[in-house]
Amino acid sequence: MSNHAKDNLQRLIAAAGKSIQQVAGQTGLDKRTIRGILNGVKKPHARTLHRLAAGLGISVDELFIDPAQLLYRSFDRLTNPMVEEALADHGELFDGWTQADFDELNSRVGMGGPLTMEGALSAVRLMNRKHELHGKLDVLLESSQAEVAGDILDVLYEKIALRPNAPLSHGKG
Repeated sequence: MSNHAKDNLQRLIAAAGKSIQQVAGQTGLDKRTIRGILNGVKKPHARTLHRLAAGLGISVDELFIDPAQLLYRSFDRLTNPMVEEALADHGELFDGWTQADFDELNSRVGMGGPLTMEGALSAVRLMNRKHELHGKLDVLLESSQAEVAGDILDVLYEKIALRPNAPLSHGKG
């Protein structure tokens, strides 16, 4: 486990206002395991990391973020106030979102700077559509149609990759 993960776990537990006992209860992990990770003497298995993330209600990636990136989160959040307003007014659009999703949305800009409300909602809908498509693709790639799906993706990818000036849709508002 990197130092980032140990430090992030400490930060996340403190931010949630949880005790080690509470985290153990939420994750089903032993208190000694959690203490060992926090003290840097225990290197957890992937399964343990997933249980920690699920118990804390975060993405596993959140355990590995470079703490320096946390400054960018604050900056992006401050420069894009429409994201908070969109969340307050349209909370249903954010169901299942992770911190990484919010980071991506907050880092987007419109034509002249911060997102407008219309731009923020457009970006949220685009990101939700991408999540939906990724989910469908995951199912296809685990099905009997995996080879066909892979071939179709290869053809589409080559069509874009072989045309360096082909426009890409970024969906930024």
